[in-house]
Amino acid sequence: MKYLHTMVRVTDLAASLRFYCDALGLSVQSRRDVPQGRFTLVFLHAPGDESAQVELTHNWDPERYEAGRNFGHLAYAVPDVYASCQRLIDHGVTILRPPRDGRMAFVRSPDAVSIELLQAGAPLELAEPWLSMPNSGTW
Repeated sequence: MKYLHTMVRVTDLAASLRFYCDALGLSVQSRRDVPQGRFTLVFLHAPGDESAQVELTHNWDPERYEAGRNFGHLAYAVPDVYASCQRLIDHGVTILRPPRDGRMAFVRSPDAVSIELLQAGAPLELAEPWLSMPNSGTW
């Protein structure tokens, strides 16, 4: 058995691609438009790790998706959690749980999917502005 991917439904594909690719730093591995089914599938992966994928599913006909407690979050190890958070801020993303501990942060996608960023290796030295940045919302 081999893990393949996690599927996330998105309401605005362009906004989701800006978040996952431009802000978070994932890369598009493949895209498939299915006119007869009225949906688009976009598979993303982290740089250097094409085996763990996220599948964005965009149904062309509007639907409302509500977050359930049965799904927690997607998690990514990052080489520098501070730099990753700054990149997200530079793209207009709110850091919901800042990496005050030099190790862990949370943000949400445009469709409110919770994303955890974990410092690869040992936690970074505690630093401002992260150390005194308050939580914002829920993650």
